[in-house]
Amino acid sequence: MTRATRVGATRVDVAAAAAADADVVGPDPAPRRALRGAVWIGSVRPQHASRPVPTERADPPVSAKLPALAELAARVGGEVVGDDRVTIGDLTHDSRQAGPGTAFACRPGATADGHEFAGRAVTQGTPALVVERVLDQPAPQLRVPSVADALGELAATVHGDPSHELRVLGITGTNGKTTTAYLLEAALVQAGCTPGLVGTVETRVRGHPVPGLRTTPEATDLQRLLRRMADDGVDSVAMEVSSHGLSLGRVRGTRFAAVGFTNLSQDHLDFHADMEAYYRAKAALFDPAYAPTGAVCVDDPYGRRLAEEATIPVVRVSRDAPEQVRASGVELRPDGTRFRAWLGEASFDVTLRLPGPFNVTNALLALAIADGAGVDPAAAALGIAGITGVAGRMERVDEGQPFSVLVDYAHTPDSVAGVLEAARAFAPGTVIGVLGCGGDRDRAKRPLMGRALVAGSDYAILTSDNPRSEDPRAILEAMAEGAREVAGHAWEIEPDRRAAIAKALEHAGPGDVVVIAGKGHEVGQEVEGVVAPFDDRAVAREILAGESPSCEERSGEGQ
Repeated sequence: MTRATRVGATRVDVAAAAAADADVVGPDPAPRRALRGAVWIGSVRPQHASRPVPTERADPPVSAKLPALAELAARVGGEVVGDDRVTIGDLTHDSRQAGPGTAFACRPGATADGHEFAGRAVTQGTPALVVERVLDQPAPQLRVPSVADALGELAATVHGDPSHELRVLGITGTNGKTTTAYLLEAALVQAGCTPGLVGTVETRVRGHPVPGLRTTPEATDLQRLLRRMADDGVDSVAMEVSSHGLSLGRVRGTRFAAVGFTNLSQDHLDFHADMEAYYRAKAALFDPAYAPTGAVCVDDPYGRRLAEEATIPVVRVSRDAPEQVRASGVELRPDGTRFRAWLGEASFDVTLRLPGPFNVTNALLALAIADGAGVDPAAAALGIAGITGVAGRMERVDEGQPFSVLVDYAHTPDSVAGVLEAARAFAPGTVIGVLGCGGDRDRAKRPLMGRALVAGSDYAILTSDNPRSEDPRAILEAMAEGAREVAGHAWEIEPDRRAAIAKALEHAGPGDVVVIAGKGHEVGQEVEGVVAPFDDRAVAREILAGESPSCEERSGEGQ
């Protein structure tokens, strides 16, 4: 038996299901490439519904030397009961994926306890179990105080600490993570890197999509993915880091070259006890255990607080204020923005084909994170100029209609207000907004969402999003409470989302802009446990391509 001091953050209570995500399977492995230490190239240095889970096991990633159970115990300060010389080729928290070479982590969850499935894993040939209590099973067992807390470090050890071979750039915050991740990926490509992407919309290896389920994958899936990236020749990764991922320990064992913070506003209070807990979860990324340096947008109070409280050096980023990384000469246009980006005393002209002032902020943050990780900021600026759009983020739907249609993932009060404000730059007419709120999620933000929608629209339609197990009418009534607080703006309730989109399009005339918000890139709608195909973009195209008489009539009326 071997004991060692535990590595990682303070233990948190875990309310995660024992069921696992789908395995992430990448291309055939190629020889590993180690990344040289990052150097400063820029001028600024820091101043301070569920989808089905596959039951077939994937082959463990190639590894030069498989770790023994004793090595895993030393990494997390656990003790081995049984033979500590058995070697581990992979680690899973899904008993269906356990088998020869693949150890099974018996993680307790909200609805099931992984210890109950240890027998299945042993029957399937697992070489070892990771447990919180010793089980009556004929397999070596690594006992730890908390399987969830240890999982990230264990998975990193099993896969040879792949993040140490990669330049991993992490982005956290409420809004803007996805766009910033895509901007970072483009910056890395322009700088001559071979990047991977891990995020909400998709996961990509060398530009090729691979299966993924969550914004931040489970710890075992994440380390397996990073290993496959490293073995396939990826040298850098742009990665969204969610508050759930941080609170549940999914990124433990991951080393970031640099991290960034976009903003913080109300969201996920169904998971976090309050805004303070939500902030603390995000702030945990700005710690030497994860990264040596960071960049923080200080345009909101939480960003300013984080810039002071971070325990790693950070650069301060602002769209409007004279901070270390800033913008000047901002020109907002319907098809994008132009501005001059300042990184300390150095500056670069940036042409961004993404509309909205918030995308100026996203671009500045991407430049600051890239610079902090040693990426040439001039190359990064050229890279982000090549992004033509991000799925479900201010995404245009154009079927030749005389008005603009935008689909956006905005699903917080702040993001809804920001998108509607930006939409007014698209056309001189009225702004028509369509929005719903998800069921089984943060209930407190629903009135705020309704108020933001009605306040930012000339005409608003409250509708369903993903009601999940809740009554859609109850969700809409909560939204309506906020809508009623806004005087002088027209709005209505239409529970059927397709019908709501149709009404918005029929109401629009030349020069107007329709914003369909809340679901963005999503391609399904979950109602009472059933996910039916539903894509706001496809629905809007179908309605517009159907040449609705009301749309044609309105285009002729010049309204």
